[in-house]
Amino acid sequence: MVSDQIEINIAPFGSWDSPINSEQLTASTPSYAYPYHDGKNLYWLESRPWENGRSVVVQRNSHGETRDVLPAPLSARSKVHEYGGTPYIVIDNTLYFCLYDDQRIYRLDLEDTQSVPTPITQENNYRYADFCYDAHRHRLICVAEKSEGTDEPINSPEPINSIVAIPLDGSMTITTLCTGKDFYAYPRLDKTGKQLCWISWNHPNMPWDNTTLWLAELDHLGTPLKPTVITGNGDEAIFQPQWSPDNKLYFVSDRNNWWNIYCWESDTGIKPIHKMPAEFATPLWVLGMSTYGFCQQPDSKVITLVCCYSQNGSWQLARKTLGDQTETSETTFKKIATDYTQISDIYCDGEFAWMIGAAPKVGSELFEYEANSEKLKHVTNLVKLPFDKEYISEPNAISFCSTKDNSSKNGSTQDNSKQEAHGFYYPPKNPCFSGEDNTLPPLIVICHGGPTGATSTALNLKIQYWTSRGFAVLDINYRGSTGYGRDYRKQLCGLWGIADVADVVAGAQHLIDQQLVDPEKIAIRGSSAGGYTVLAALCFHNLFKAGACLYGIGDLETLAQDTHKFESRYLDTLIGPYPEQRSVYQQRSPIHHVDQLQCPVIFFQGLDDKVVPPEQAIAMTEALRNKQLPVAYLPFEGEGHGFRKADTIKRALEAELYFYGKIFGFEPSEALPKIPIDNLDQGSGVK
Repeated sequence: MVSDQIEINIAPFGSWDSPINSEQLTASTPSYAYPYHDGKNLYWLESRPWENGRSVVVQRNSHGETRDVLPAPLSARSKVHEYGGTPYIVIDNTLYFCLYDDQRIYRLDLEDTQSVPTPITQENNYRYADFCYDAHRHRLICVAEKSEGTDEPINSPEPINSIVAIPLDGSMTITTLCTGKDFYAYPRLDKTGKQLCWISWNHPNMPWDNTTLWLAELDHLGTPLKPTVITGNGDEAIFQPQWSPDNKLYFVSDRNNWWNIYCWESDTGIKPIHKMPAEFATPLWVLGMSTYGFCQQPDSKVITLVCCYSQNGSWQLARKTLGDQTETSETTFKKIATDYTQISDIYCDGEFAWMIGAAPKVGSELFEYEANSEKLKHVTNLVKLPFDKEYISEPNAISFCSTKDNSSKNGSTQDNSKQEAHGFYYPPKNPCFSGEDNTLPPLIVICHGGPTGATSTALNLKIQYWTSRGFAVLDINYRGSTGYGRDYRKQLCGLWGIADVADVVAGAQHLIDQQLVDPEKIAIRGSSAGGYTVLAALCFHNLFKAGACLYGIGDLETLAQDTHKFESRYLDTLIGPYPEQRSVYQQRSPIHHVDQLQCPVIFFQGLDDKVVPPEQAIAMTEALRNKQLPVAYLPFEGEGHGFRKADTIKRALEAELYFYGKIFGFEPSEALPKIPIDNLDQGSGVK
């Protein structure tokens, strides 16, 4: 513990000595996902940066013993949509998984310790994710994505998505069950094996814009007969259709602004389970995401729906009694008290539910909920932080007024009406240090990716890395973010590069006006879509004094032409159809407005990135270099869209701190590897 009598050191903000270092971000704490139960064993997926981002299937048996069941160096990870999804399933002690290296599905006998993985699909151009087991026909049903090949239609340059069946008899055949739509998700078989549901969507929609829920009877061969639309023909996004133990079809819909849970029955139609201004879903960036499930004790007719939901940027856990109760009754919905503020990946089996939880002072962990006793317990061992919790800066939820930018220079035709945006403010926090008199801390404004995403209040050591050194941090849920209803999410439609930029500027100005941060030391950082917001903010506003762009977008036209299928029409909604609105794309592309950018920027880029090609960062770097602005560019081999390797994460974070030190004129407390910064006078900062 930190001593109450410890001497407080006075030092410039940013230069404080911190026990939170870059190695701790990747040293021993994995990220957890996709819990699954088979027989007496529990399984989950661990992503381990210290193993170069390898995704490992882990088993916990009935005695509480854990072991890796996927031998090193194999990694279970899907590339469907480039972002992937649930890459494994366990059936009667047999693991079926998608191997990252070749995307084939493999079988591994978990009872035979000498067993080696054997493929059950051919070596071809297919990818797989989001598995469902058809016990009646001993086959897997899943989403498949087939890239271009010699047998594809001549006029089909994009990958073909479908729902397929894969027999487990070793024949290596693939039967297509559903095709013809641009995208598919959540193939789920009912309890009788006679009905299959799924969702689909078409360009230019994303799965959080408009999806359709389908239901089809299966014939004796397991082939879907004429599908029926259950819902989703209009302005409605469906999430996670799922069959309850009594064979009713549930799903999440935002038909009334908020993503709430609904039930469909053939005789009664659709009815809400519990109406409330909260989000029981999250954007479907990866396949197989789950925010609810069903618990039921043996020999009991009472069913308990266990769910998580988000309000004001924070997640909570709840239960709803179904069965003989009136399903719309308010009295059967009960909040479950936990310390977690981030909850995801709910999976239920019998009377138990498993899920991933995290909190401002607790990292990600897997925990179990028993519906009967209502008890919570840890499944994974909570990793003890290697520093005192007194160093942790906790998030403060803030809301602030923003405006629409009516400047023609970035293609906006909007008025200046007031808008509200949200975020979390983290003040500098270090029990051993204080800033110098009459000084204020530098601020880092963080722009999350997506842009249809949301920031989390869970413990984020990257944020704590900055706050413990004397930085303030503002993590913004700009308009378009999830967690505040469909209407808030839709406020970014047609306004990407305008509304989000106005919000990050307004958020920073809000803290400046409260005299919480130094107006001359305001930085902005973001990755992917957040990187675009960074570059747009730097080009179209003069508030920020430095920027950090991680695999971000500089040229919207290039993104519209070169990105992968899943996001290839995303910009139709965010900006407008291309090439019809080409002039708007050019007006909002930072690469065409570098003459307006007046501050230093550091770029980080994975060279294997298929979502935002490296050429984007290279072009922006060259433009700034020619303009004689301080600029740094760090490329990383073997990294795609998002950094997974421990060395990459460590190097990028230390380089960013080194960059801020040079730009803002402070000396970091630790010795950092030097990075080349073009156009920088190393002796006196920016010139």
